[in-house]
Amino acid sequence: MPLRRSGPARRTRHIAAGTFVSLFSVLVLPLALPGTAGASDAGKRPAHPEQDWMGSTIAAHEGGDRAGGSEPRSTRPTVVGVDVSSHNGNVGWSAQREAGVKFAYVKATEGISYRNPFFLQQYKGAFDARLIHGAYHFALPDHSTGAAQANYFAAHGGAWSKDGKTLPGALDMEYNPYGSTCYGKSHPEMVSWIADFVKAYRAKTGRDAVIYTSTNWWKRCTGNSAQFGNSNPLWIPRYAGSVGTLPAGWKFHSIWQHTSSGPGVGDRNRFNGSVARLKVLANGG
Repeated sequence: MPLRRSGPARRTRHIAAGTFVSLFSVLVLPLALPGTAGASDAGKRPAHPEQDWMGSTIAAHEGGDRAGGSEPRSTRPTVVGVDVSSHNGNVGWSAQREAGVKFAYVKATEGISYRNPFFLQQYKGAFDARLIHGAYHFALPDHSTGAAQANYFAAHGGAWSKDGKTLPGALDMEYNPYGSTCYGKSHPEMVSWIADFVKAYRAKTGRDAVIYTSTNWWKRCTGNSAQFGNSNPLWIPRYAGSVGTLPAGWKFHSIWQHTSSGPGVGDRNRFNGSVARLKVLANGG
């Protein structure tokens, strides 16, 4: 399955022999503690970012078995991956690799005030275990602009480098864990917010962000917009035997999150293609 091409890469300095992105800020700058807020978050609802991870709101709103039942079967080649956040703590990445995991996404940020306190261990650990790895951002569209959150994400773990091991950052769009399902936004306003994020992220990194979302949320909160299907790879959560119907604009998915409480650590995912195609996505092909 062909992958969308992204523009020219902007090189980002890495720790660990020039391959690890954006960790300087993690090592040097203070971490935001759970429940703390930045200036633009002042006056918002009490936050619980340690409880917000990719898919944490999906099963509650859409039903389905969070364990996803049996491992999905397909005649197409697929690649096993996991996604993790602070609620997973320190991850034993060598064991994950031995279990067949080939790629990992790590939550880096939420809004413009939270940074995963386990990001360094989780992200660098995945790299050290020779996993293809990337970072994701939990969006809070009612807290600040899309561009502000994209820039915060890129500066705190979400950057990208054309090293063959780093996946483009992912934007986690799901049900509001703090209130109104669609963050108080109309369909045009939500589409505009997402467009603002992906435009700013591309300007910072040279890559089109992966969009993580469920079909039901996308229909409800964007009016089933088809605006991003030709540019942004789709990561879809569905805890059943198949991916089901995709959101408008996408002809195929790139990643399927088929469980949010699978064996071992983290949510379980399948890349829709071979390891070679996964490396193409990492390289910006």
